[in-house]
Amino acid sequence: MKQELTQVIEHDNFQGEYRILRLAAPVVGPLVQPGQFLHLEVPQLGERILRRPFSIYQADASGVAVLYKAVGRGTEAMAKIKTGDEVNIIGPLGNGYPPADASKTPVLVAGGYGNAALYILAQRLEKKGIAFFGGRSALDILLVKEFEALGWDVRPTTDDGSLGIQGLVTDAFDPWAAEQDVQSLEVFCCGPNPMLKAIGERAIERDFTAWLSLDKNMACGVGACLTCVIKRKTEDGWEWARCCKDGPIFESREILWEE
Repeated sequence: MKQELTQVIEHDNFQGEYRILRLAAPVVGPLVQPGQFLHLEVPQLGERILRRPFSIYQADASGVAVLYKAVGRGTEAMAKIKTGDEVNIIGPLGNGYPPADASKTPVLVAGGYGNAALYILAQRLEKKGIAFFGGRSALDILLVKEFEALGWDVRPTTDDGSLGIQGLVTDAFDPWAAEQDVQSLEVFCCGPNPMLKAIGERAIERDFTAWLSLDKNMACGVGACLTCVIKRKTEDGWEWARCCKDGPIFESREILWEE
């Protein structure tokens, strides 16, 4: 984990209401592993001093990039950042996805712009597989061409049927998985918690491995404030685990979902 004062080298509309922020970050960039995130200090937030966590879309020796949508005061202020501005970040944070099992077929499952957080993983995996992406409409399904260019078979679903089949991402995943030897699969997920829970339940029921990137509100991002805790199963019951420090990646069998 490093703190770095970075310079904005790109900040443009990406697709629909989504924007891409690319930062020159030669310190943080080379350290990033798939599934990790950064904590960004958003300028012009006044008394709201907390940093904002963002999944990392791209990373290399020169810097990092995030894909985001303005959905609240923090990201609305972030949208005002201009090329050439300086932005302070801390990262990379979190545990990231573990090394893939080379004997298994990788499967990506994402909801909304969760697929941006899976892009580095998709790049770095030697074996390519199936990617199931879900969103409200076609404009919410990001990076289809980019994943296909890497060799992934992308299966989109949308609530309104404007791209792929109409329905939830599980409506595409379930019939496909029913025809597979699921124990030969390794699933990597990122998206809203209801989707993660749904995939996690299927993984436990059918005994396949699913790595879930949990979506919890984070304040400090470094494990100190305990605002992002979840219940993690233990041999004797359960314990508190911090999404920002112990996660955000957990195996489906570890999680004790709140009812």
